[in-house]
Amino acid sequence: MRKLLYYSFFLVLTGFLFYCQTNKPKNLPATENQSTQAATGKTDAASSPVISPTEAIQKMQVEEGFEVKLVAAEPLVIAPVAMTFDATGRMWVVEMEGYMPDTLGTGEEIPNGKIVILEDKNNDGIADTRKVFLDSLVLPRAISLIENGILVAEPPRLWFYEINGDKPGKKVLVDDKYAEGGNVEHQPNGLLRSLDNWIYNAKSSTRYRKKGDKLLIERTHFRGQWGISQDNYGRLYYNTNSENLLGDYFAPGFGATNKNQRNVAGYNEKTVVNNRVYPIRPTPGVNRGYMEGVLDSTQRLVNFTAACSPLVYRGGLFGPAYAANVFVAEPSANLIKRNIVQENGYVIKGQQAYKNKEFLASTDERFRPVSLYDAPDGALYVVDMYRGIIQHKTYLTPYLKNEIGKRDLTQPLGRGRIYKIVPKNKEAKLVKLPDNPTELVKLLGHENGWVRDKVQQMLIDGKYTQVVPALRQAVQEANNSILAIHALWTLEGLGALKADDVLATLKHSEWPIRMQGLSVLPAVLNKSTHKQLIPVLQQMLTQNDSLAAPYLAYNAYYIKNFDKPAANKLLQSLAKRYPNNRYVADAIISNYQDQEETLQKELMAWSPNKELTINQQLQRVLTNIQNVKASRDPQALAKLYPKGAAMFTSTCQTCHGADGNGVKSLAPPLNQSEWVTGDKNKLISIVLFGLTGPVKVNGHLYQAPEINGDMPGIGYNKDLPNEDIAQLLSFIRKSWRNNADPISTEEVTKVRQKLKDRQKAFTAAELN
Repeated sequence: MRKLLYYSFFLVLTGFLFYCQTNKPKNLPATENQSTQAATGKTDAASSPVISPTEAIQKMQVEEGFEVKLVAAEPLVIAPVAMTFDATGRMWVVEMEGYMPDTLGTGEEIPNGKIVILEDKNNDGIADTRKVFLDSLVLPRAISLIENGILVAEPPRLWFYEINGDKPGKKVLVDDKYAEGGNVEHQPNGLLRSLDNWIYNAKSSTRYRKKGDKLLIERTHFRGQWGISQDNYGRLYYNTNSENLLGDYFAPGFGATNKNQRNVAGYNEKTVVNNRVYPIRPTPGVNRGYMEGVLDSTQRLVNFTAACSPLVYRGGLFGPAYAANVFVAEPSANLIKRNIVQENGYVIKGQQAYKNKEFLASTDERFRPVSLYDAPDGALYVVDMYRGIIQHKTYLTPYLKNEIGKRDLTQPLGRGRIYKIVPKNKEAKLVKLPDNPTELVKLLGHENGWVRDKVQQMLIDGKYTQVVPALRQAVQEANNSILAIHALWTLEGLGALKADDVLATLKHSEWPIRMQGLSVLPAVLNKSTHKQLIPVLQQMLTQNDSLAAPYLAYNAYYIKNFDKPAANKLLQSLAKRYPNNRYVADAIISNYQDQEETLQKELMAWSPNKELTINQQLQRVLTNIQNVKASRDPQALAKLYPKGAAMFTSTCQTCHGADGNGVKSLAPPLNQSEWVTGDKNKLISIVLFGLTGPVKVNGHLYQAPEINGDMPGIGYNKDLPNEDIAQLLSFIRKSWRNNADPISTEEVTKVRQKLKDRQKAFTAAELN
C-alpha cells in the first residue's frame, strides 16, 4: 500500500529511531482495562485468527460514550484503502486487492484492483449492494468525484473517467507522472477537494483543478505520506509514518512559487510532536520490533511507526469538545488516536487527548485502520483493510517475516471492513442534499463539514450561476462565518467573485474572514481591480495587522503582474516592520525566485545585520542555489548508471529528495555526506541492512524531531541483484556535489556474503 508501513523507510544512508515523547499533554486517565493491560501485558499475541465483524467490534475499546457500528464487510468489500461519498451518500471505495498477497509480493502486478459503489438501500445503516464501477486496475490508491466524472489514481498515472449511469465512459489521461517513481508505499494519494477548489495530495508537490474541459496542474508544497485532510478554514493536515501530525498554518495555495526555497515557514510544521502510542495488545509484528526502544517491556509499540490518514473531525455529531479534533490511524498498533489542536495567532499546535489510552484500540491484530473520513451522517468512518501483512516487500525484514509466519498472517486474503464511530444514544442521520440549487446555498452553513464541502462542490460542478445573488448575500452573513467562507469560495469556483466581495472581507473585524479574503484575493486581482485593492492591503500593513502580514507578502507575488513598484514597496515595508518573523521572511523570499541576490543587496542596504531572521533565511536559499549550480548533470549520470538512477527514483528520492539534500521530517542529505562518499564497505552495509541513529552528517547531528525514523536496508530482498545495488551506490556517490569512486558488483557481493546472516540494522557506533 504505501502508508501502511511499519517504520520509516529511507533507502540510502542515514536514519534514526524516533523516540520523541516531548510536550506531554494534559491527559485524561486511562480506562481501568487499558491501564491493567498496559501494566501486565496479558493480552495474548500468540495467535491472530480471522474473526467476524461482530467479533471484531467486540475486541475494540472505544472512548466511553461512543460505539462502533459496521457499515460494510466482505464479500461486499475487499481490501479497501480509500473511499469517498457521492451526493446521495453512496460509498465509492478503492480496493487494492493485489497488495502483498504473501511476503514475496507474488502477483502484485495482477490487475485485480477495483473501484466499487456500496449502497444501503434498506436504510438500516449497513451497505447491502455492491456495484463494480471499474475493475482490472493495478494497485489503485485514490479517487475523487468531480463534475460528471471521477479521478482515479492508478500508478503511475492519474485518469479522469466520465460517469454514465454508474458505468465508466470516456477515459482521459490527466497526469502521466502522478505517481512516477517511488514504490507502492511511497506514491501520491489523497485527491482531496479543498476549500479553495483545488485538489491536493499527500506524498506529492502537485495540485490539480478542473477548468472547463481541462485539468490544471500546478506546483505546491510537498506534503505528508498517506492521507490528507483540511480544517474549516481550508488549511491542510498530513503526516509521515513516524509522526503524529503535520500541517500548514496558511492557505495551501501560497508560498510554493520559489523553486529555490526548500522549506517555507508555516508549511509542513509539526502540529503535534508527541508520537507516543498506547496499544492494548502486544504488537511484536512491526518491522523493527527487535530493536531496543521500538517495543516496551510488554511488547507494545512505543511510538508511531505507521501513522496515516489524519482526519480533522468536522462532522458536528460528536459535540463541541470534538470540533476540529484530529484523529490519526495507526494500523500496525491497531488503534486510532485523538489529538486536540489549538490556534495561537496563525500558529497551530496540539496535544494528545489522553495518556495511556487511545480513542479506539483493538486486540485484533488484523484490524488495520488505513483511512478515516468525515461523512454525510456526521459519523467518523474507518476503512479497515483487515489483513495480516501491511509491510511492503521492499522493506520487509527477516524479523517481521518470522512474526508473519508464527501467526499465519499471510492468509486468508479477501477481507475488508468499513465501520463508523458514533456517540451512543445519538442518531447518525444521513443529510439528504436537495436538487434545488437555492436550497443547497443554505446548507453551506451546515454544522457538518462534509455537507458544506459537498454542497460547495455540487454548486460549482453544476455551474449553478443562478445562485450567485444568494451567495453574494451569504458572504455578508454576520452570524455564520462558516457560511460566509463557503459562499465566498463557491463564488470563486463559479468564476463569479468580484473585487467588492473581497474588499468587504478584508475590512471584517473577525480574523477568519479577513484570512479568507486574503487567501482568495489573487482570484480578483486584475488590471481593473488592483488599484482598488492595493490601498486596502497597504492599510492593513500600517495598522499593524500582524496576522495578515504573511498573507500580504504572499499576495505581493500576484500584485507584481499589475503594479510591480507597489508590490516591491509592500515587500520592503514588510521586511522592515517584521525582520525577525520567520513566517513573514519566508513569505517575502517566495516572491524572489532567481532574484535572491538582488533582494539580499536591498536588505543589506537598509540593515547589514546578518543576524536578522530574514537575512538568515535568505542566506539558506542562496546556499541551496549555489549547491544546485555545482551539482553534476543527472541525465548524464542516468545514462552511465541506468539501473542505479531508476532505483534511486523509485526507492530513495521520496525521502532524500531529488536534489539529494534530504526532505524535512523524513530523511537527511546524501549530498556531500561522508557516509556516501567515504568508506565503501560502510555504505554498502548501510544500504543492505539499514542504519539506526542519531547520526552525524557533514558536521550536523540528525535526530528527532528534525528528522525521524530508522532506515531499513534492502539487502533482505533476495531477488535484488548485486549489480543494481552497485549501480545505485555509484550513482549517489557521483551525484550532486559528490565525486567519489564507483562501487563494483564484486564489492557489493563480498559484503553481502559476509553479512548474509545479519538480522538487524547497524548503528553509527557499530560501523565506526
